[in-house]
Amino acid sequence: MQHVATEPAVGGEELSLAERAYRAIRDQLVMLDIRPGSPINEDQLAQSLGVGRTPVREALKRLQYERLVATYPRRGTFATDVNITDLAHISEVRLELEPLAAARAARRATAEDRAALTAVRRELERVDPRQGDAAELMHLDLKVHRAVYAATHNPYLEDTLIRHDNLATRIWCLFIDRLADMAGHVEEHGPLIDAIVAGEPDAAAQIARAHVEGFERAVRDAI
Repeated sequence: MQHVATEPAVGGEELSLAERAYRAIRDQLVMLDIRPGSPINEDQLAQSLGVGRTPVREALKRLQYERLVATYPRRGTFATDVNITDLAHISEVRLELEPLAAARAARRATAEDRAALTAVRRELERVDPRQGDAAELMHLDLKVHRAVYAATHNPYLEDTLIRHDNLATRIWCLFIDRLADMAGHVEEHGPLIDAIVAGEPDAAAQIARAHVEGFERAVRDAI
């Protein structure tokens, strides 16, 4: 049985079972470990995560709002399909908000935020992107984005961007075998982190915008 790992929340408080179940199921959906269109079995998820059905049910309600699962009367709950036509809509939002988040993070990051970003930067340096496992690289990509969003200290901006980055990552994972320069995409995070840690909002915003543009271009080239 794969129990949900205990994660400390802000301030060192342990996350609730529902929150931990939500994060675990969310990341399985984002990384396509739960395949698009697959039925969601609450009992199996609860058993695999080592929690009861109630935390799983609460998690699925949140994931439905985030467009990662869909529930149909008399049919059940399913992982949503990954639709390439959504790419333009997702990118439209991210092109506006990712540079904003990067600039805000550069202005507002605390010493703790900068330490967290620097730690992720070191993780990037330890991995050879051209030889690393694709799933490992995608997890690092998610980790960088979430650390940047947290450093904005704007929970509304953070929640919005996490949702859209999750949807973008699903598209990325769908085409991962066809992408020519995934390594380069992941390596772009180094200069972004450097700009944020150095407190350079204009540079951080510019890098973030180029990153989103490059993501959309890479996926369209792979189609």
